[in-house]
Amino acid sequence: MAKFLLSLHLVVAVLAVGPVAVAVSMFPRKAKAALVAGPEQATAQASVRLLHRISNIYALIGIAVPLLGVGTAQAMHVLGNGWLIASIVLTAIAAGVLLLFVLPGQQATVDALDATENQEAETTRATGMLKMLPMTAGLFNLLWVVVLVLMVIRPGSTNGA
Repeated sequence: MAKFLLSLHLVVAVLAVGPVAVAVSMFPRKAKAALVAGPEQATAQASVRLLHRISNIYALIGIAVPLLGVGTAQAMHVLGNGWLIASIVLTAIAAGVLLLFVLPGQQATVDALDATENQEAETTRATGMLKMLPMTAGLFNLLWVVVLVLMVIRPGSTNGA
């Protein structure tokens, strides 16, 4: 059962977290182009909407990753190990960064694109939020890389590499 859960955990992690990581990384550049008038604005606007949708949908699917991870840890009897606890904490922080900074920043851009009244105010708000978006997206991705490294190396683990 542990091997099955581990395989499922890895598949869901790759298929759910991977698209979010790519989408949040691509979003800031496309958002800047979408908010500025120019020949590429229409294409950039479509890209922004698609990237935001990918981020939202796969973030929801990504909830399965830590759930399957805890189930896998129980089956492998490693639930109290330090590397796993650190991974759980970092995963929670990554989720917080995504939910509190990245997705609202993306939503502000989509709102600015969809605004029919107060468009200038919405664009100003979105532009302000875009200033932090590359950093928060990078932090989100860095946290997942650290979690991945902890899962592979498992420092202090007594049940092999």
